[in-house]
Amino acid sequence: MNLYDIDGTVLAAVLLISLVVAMQVGHSLGRRLAPEQRERIAGHVNLIQGSVLGLMALLLGFTFSLSLQRFDSRSEAAVNEANAIRTAYLRSELLPAWIRDAVQQSLRAFVDLRVEMVAVSPARKAELDPLIAEARRQVDALKDQAVEAVRLDPRSPETGPYVQAINGMIGELVKREAAMSRHVPETVLLLLCGTFLITTMIMGYATAIAGHRTSFVAYLMIGLIVILAYLIVDLDRPRRGLVQVSEKSLRDLQADMRTASAQPR
Repeated sequence: MNLYDIDGTVLAAVLLISLVVAMQVGHSLGRRLAPEQRERIAGHVNLIQGSVLGLMALLLGFTFSLSLQRFDSRSEAAVNEANAIRTAYLRSELLPAWIRDAVQQSLRAFVDLRVEMVAVSPARKAELDPLIAEARRQVDALKDQAVEAVRLDPRSPETGPYVQAINGMIGELVKREAAMSRHVPETVLLLLCGTFLITTMIMGYATAIAGHRTSFVAYLMIGLIVILAYLIVDLDRPRRGLVQVSEKSLRDLQADMRTASAQPR
């Protein structure tokens, strides 16, 4: 099991508890020092604390940017997929009547299936796997219909644009699935969590050296760190969580196809 398979709320809760414990451990270690030792190393510890906080901010900004870029690429891929299918559907109007209706029915069925697929979380593999298999079967059927149209009427000027549209549609499907499967590397996330733990431990240590108890502001900072980490993980999960890729383009296409099919020719 990898981090992507674990619920984001569970990860956030584990991180919150870990950071609080790390701060308390650092505070306990700092209190063990004699008062004269605390005074001697206070400036040094504060310097290290500032450096580590800067490093944490750098890693946090880098990881957040990485996660946001992937989210944007998935959103763009969703729109491109819908546009590619729409183009194929429009060009199918130019096909001969003997194959046009069958092709358009297949495209409508494929869009219905895609809308159903994107509503299923990847965590529900028992539901998603049969839909993926059916989508592959329907794509193969669309390719076979395009080949059949060219074979039976190779000189027809209408079949060429449709075949190109089908190829483009399949290409956009592949690009989208690739975008959906790309995530922030686990190594980066683990490095970020390790930096969080070290930073909060140093904060607790510096607080003890200064002769203070852990302040409420320190816990607020921990809470902010956890919220940002949760948002990074959530952005990296396009079909579950609070922030999800919009499927409005695909649903609008589904509605337009149904409207077009209901109109008399």
